[in-house]
Amino acid sequence: MNPQLLWVLFLLATAVALFILNRPRMDVVALLVIVALPLSGVLSVSEALAGFADPSVILIAALFVIGEGLVRTGVAYRIGEWLAQKAGNDENRLLVLLMLAVAGLGSVMSSTGVVAIFIPVVLSVAGKLRVSPARLMMPLSFAGLISGMLTLVATPPNMVVHSELVREGEPGFTFFSFTPIGLLILAFGVAYMLVARRWLGANEGAGGNATQRRSLSDLIRDYQLAGRERRLRIRPGSKLIGVTLGEVQLRSQRGTNVIAIERLASFRMKILSPSAEVVLQAGDVLLVDLFQPDIDLLALYHEYGLEPLSLHGDYFTERAHEVGMAEVMLPPESRLLGKSVLELAFRSQYGLNVVGLRRAGEALVEGLLEAKLKVGDTLLVVGTWKAIRQLQSSGRDFLVLNLPAEVDEAVPAASQAPHALFALGLMVVLMVSGVVPNVVAALIACLLMGACRCIDMDSAYRAIHWPSLVLIVGMLPFALALQKTGGIALAVQGLVAALGGAGPYLILASLFLLTALIGLFISNTATAVLMAPVAIATAKVLGAEPEPFAMIVALAASAAFMTPISSPVNTLVLGPGGYRFGDFVKVGVPFTLLVMIVSVLLVPWLLPLH
Repeated sequence: MNPQLLWVLFLLATAVALFILNRPRMDVVALLVIVALPLSGVLSVSEALAGFADPSVILIAALFVIGEGLVRTGVAYRIGEWLAQKAGNDENRLLVLLMLAVAGLGSVMSSTGVVAIFIPVVLSVAGKLRVSPARLMMPLSFAGLISGMLTLVATPPNMVVHSELVREGEPGFTFFSFTPIGLLILAFGVAYMLVARRWLGANEGAGGNATQRRSLSDLIRDYQLAGRERRLRIRPGSKLIGVTLGEVQLRSQRGTNVIAIERLASFRMKILSPSAEVVLQAGDVLLVDLFQPDIDLLALYHEYGLEPLSLHGDYFTERAHEVGMAEVMLPPESRLLGKSVLELAFRSQYGLNVVGLRRAGEALVEGLLEAKLKVGDTLLVVGTWKAIRQLQSSGRDFLVLNLPAEVDEAVPAASQAPHALFALGLMVVLMVSGVVPNVVAALIACLLMGACRCIDMDSAYRAIHWPSLVLIVGMLPFALALQKTGGIALAVQGLVAALGGAGPYLILASLFLLTALIGLFISNTATAVLMAPVAIATAKVLGAEPEPFAMIVALAASAAFMTPISSPVNTLVLGPGGYRFGDFVKVGVPFTLLVMIVSVLLVPWLLPLH
């Protein structure tokens, strides 16, 4: 070994040790690597910094933005709601559906993109089911990696190995050559994660982290709102049609507060803020609060031509993506002290309705609108999340307390959901067809989302998880350093010399292990480039068919389960799952061995050696 190779191996071992200790942070370790390699003369500065221009890094950043666009338009949460609805309260069913959905999508598009899109979905569903995200994030990443074993175009290593076979005069693989093996590995993966997730995080239950932050349900209970909500449709012929909400005066005359208005527009339901200027239409659905308990509902329905509709959940929580709540406290210097709720004109000034008042910790149920406000009173306001956020910077007369947990699921661009889906669909088509490189397809989708107002620039920059990108950029120079110093070539030569006379199954297992180990430190695409010629040459020496040897390399390149840095997919879930380096080792190593056994036994059966 030359001195430079020894130095690179020392740096590699040191970085891995620091990753295991988790001190300092992984992205800091990556920056130290970027500094150490050029200082030692192994790489030039431009070579060490080349990761910042790597297409995969730009692709990952773009996919973070696309994922945020799907969140802001409500698409991601609708998928989460579908998963939660189908799973019910069964965490096992949720895990199975999640892994199947991710693997299916990842078989025809970038697995990194799929995982980036599903991360907010998993966080949302985990919160609703009160399950630790750690129990679902690693199954998410594993399903993304397994998706690369399902089709020829699922991951670059498959296509790299296929191209090498074609260059050697072989027919190569078909689109579905990998599918039988990938499906079996997916089945084993789902079964394995149903057991292994117990090593990752305890079920939070009712006393876990999910309850540390107040929710809409807590506010509904504290202000005694349950049972006051109604959802009423305006019938054709109603006297409300063509009248503004201000002219109706339902609040002052009927003790009925209009919280929001649902209106069908452009084939989708929109939520309108109940300003006094809104002109009511036939078919509008009014979300109302009955703050006077003695209202004659039948008379109200008959007089105004209203039809009651069903409700799910308490006090419009089913509309929590668009309609929210916030507590407002009056400080001693507030000019609102001594005024009644009616005198505040909250709806006309801020677009929000006051539906609750607490004084000395007790909810005031009767006389809400006429009560004179005192120091320390807290008001509960209801309206769109946009109006609630604007209220936070509106003045010194009140303080907006901590917002409920559902604010994280607010959908500020719900009307742009069709545009977000179009951008996502176009990206998938471009990636599958190969008309443009994947990174260009992702950037086109980002630009479309920005042009269609699915996401703004500030939100786009905040959506990118910069520590993950820095970690990837810092580890990429190791691939070039190992190549330049002869480390990869030395390992490959040793394999051929040591196993040239061994049986084919042992050689297949050795090729799988070596490919998987090299993939711990460099990208799986680079690993496939290095190992595919070795596998094909080994097959020719043994007088065997090259396809099974080449496929073993492709499968092993996707089996990057063992560390959080062995694949961008793992790196993406590292932070959201709250994992340490050792978590991936503990769960990933046994599963990698399982995948190796399945591959070594099944590949020669599907693709005969002779």
